[in-house]
Amino acid sequence: MTDRLKLDGRRRVIIENVQPEIESGRFPIKRVLGQDVVVQVDAFTDSHDVLNCMLCYRHSTKSDWHEVIMCPLGDDRWHASFLLEELGQYVYTITAWIDHFFSWRNDFVHRNDAQDIVQTLGVGAKWVEEAAARAQGKDQVQLQQFAKKMRTARADSGAMLARSEALASLMQQYSDRSLASDYPYLLGVWSEPVKAQYSTWYEFFPRSCASDDMEHGSFAECQKRLPYISGMGFDVLYLPPIHPIGLTKRKGSNNTLGASDTDVGSPWAIGAAEGGHKSIHPQLGTLDDFRQLVTKARELGMDIALDIAFQCSPDHPYVQAHPEWFCHRADGSIQYAENPPKKYEDIVPFDFETDAWQELWQELLDVVLFWIRQGICLFRVDNPHTKPLPFWEWLIGEVKRVHPETIFLAEAFTRPKIAYRLAKAGFSQSYTYFIWRNSKRELETYFTKLTQTEVREYFRPNLWPNSPDILAECLQFGGRPAFMLRLVLAATLGANYGIYGPAYELMEASPRVAGGEEYLDSEKYQVRHWKLDRADSLRDFIARVNRIRRENAALQQDHALQFFDVNNDNLICYAKTTPDHTEIILVVVNLDPHHTQSGWVTLPLDTLGLDADRSYQVQDLLTAACFLWSGALNYVEINPQVAPAHIFKLRRRVRTEHDFDYFL
Repeated sequence: MTDRLKLDGRRRVIIENVQPEIESGRFPIKRVLGQDVVVQVDAFTDSHDVLNCMLCYRHSTKSDWHEVIMCPLGDDRWHASFLLEELGQYVYTITAWIDHFFSWRNDFVHRNDAQDIVQTLGVGAKWVEEAAARAQGKDQVQLQQFAKKMRTARADSGAMLARSEALASLMQQYSDRSLASDYPYLLGVWSEPVKAQYSTWYEFFPRSCASDDMEHGSFAECQKRLPYISGMGFDVLYLPPIHPIGLTKRKGSNNTLGASDTDVGSPWAIGAAEGGHKSIHPQLGTLDDFRQLVTKARELGMDIALDIAFQCSPDHPYVQAHPEWFCHRADGSIQYAENPPKKYEDIVPFDFETDAWQELWQELLDVVLFWIRQGICLFRVDNPHTKPLPFWEWLIGEVKRVHPETIFLAEAFTRPKIAYRLAKAGFSQSYTYFIWRNSKRELETYFTKLTQTEVREYFRPNLWPNSPDILAECLQFGGRPAFMLRLVLAATLGANYGIYGPAYELMEASPRVAGGEEYLDSEKYQVRHWKLDRADSLRDFIARVNRIRRENAALQQDHALQFFDVNNDNLICYAKTTPDHTEIILVVVNLDPHHTQSGWVTLPLDTLGLDADRSYQVQDLLTAACFLWSGALNYVEINPQVAPAHIFKLRRRVRTEHDFDYFL
């Protein structure tokens, strides 16, 4: 009780249930440059007094606060928003107070007795005089004049004074905040590049860009492939590690233990006599060659994303220079990576519990900063869930403090809580379980969680239907329709998605062992020569899907995803809309790659802003076919051998003043 009495009990406003908010401000939410941050809060007090509620915000690098008046939504709920005009971190909070003048004014308008009105004007004049004391210059003079007139006015003229909008404006400006209640937490928001919210990734191995008469590709050969990738509509080109590869315990083709002299090894076994994480594999080229590749890609509208894998081969210079950074076995040798019964003898992990952890952290930060200096602003981080979570929070915070344009993608196929914590710690985007979500129920449940709960405030999904590590079972047996339908799902369910190519567009589907997920003749262990001009390539289909994404803003965000009912579990239906519903994209996918499926789709017309009494047009953006639908219930039929999905754009039918119909 004694501690409570130390509080100023005259601060009567309660502020609670602020949204968005993550763990009382422990972690920032995520938004992108140019976006509005919409904030809602419950603010109330005892009795019927009028409240002023203010949203306060500033960029973390600046000291001046900006304020936005919050508007009531009803039921003591308030809202306001502010615009993210710079990259970096913003902070925001709420302050609210009882406004005695407006409380008096609300009460005053209900009085009708002349003597009572005159007497009550004196109370109002007191509040005006106090405001005048807080004002300066012309405003102070005006308030003093208002107060004087209120003290001498008759009932009729006094009532007009009390209702004066000029007086109300001044009183709002100089409201008494001495007993304001402040929300006890500073909340944060990362303002990131737009590409953090909407991006289209393509992964390929530079060493496999070799022409038929070459054994190993180079950055010069990569440049020749850039138009091919750009032509499919990708804006991020992700390269697996480009560093020297160790010789000790090098893995051979198909992950065999005994490598021959011609085996190139795994790019994730980083480090050799030629250098480590700040060096380039000599067969790929020089640092100048790499910078030239970055420049050429940017000219074609693509950013290079570089793989960050904080692990080493036994030959890495770190092993000799800093043995204290690694775990040791009982015989004193350095411990290789293993996940029993699997052994990764060509890789040694860092020991993040070493006494020299500070030096290790600083060196790994320097690795990231080195590649930023080479023009890289996107990083795909390999297995971040196997490194300490506080490390990532520190490293990403240090990087973004100086380079807020940087984007980190977490390749973390791990337990949900760890994946979410990595996102909270600063990763801009995250790999997901999409690759293993195949049924209608699995997809609806999973993506509702990601887009319609608090998770959406910090976890941005990046959907990959395949990766060098994972050849999904559905792709092994579903043929061409499976590759097409999984691409449509990834590209439309997620604003960020990517593929590992050319394996995807060439529909690589052979596993190393039956029932496994690893590719036969995986590029992780050998150079592949791809026939990019194959007639059956999905290249044109992928380009069409990416063009649809690029031309329709509704597909460039995740928060508006809605699933709709369709009476066939082999069909899934969902929509994305722009905030004003001027653009509606409706997607129907046949999840069965082998058979034609049909059903009735039920649309919530009110939610979509459609008139139940008017027909509307749906145009399939994949085929350009148009259909006229009416009402909430409509029939669909999808033959996967023709096209396994519809990507519809809905157009409302409206009536002109000349009684002609047309579609918006």
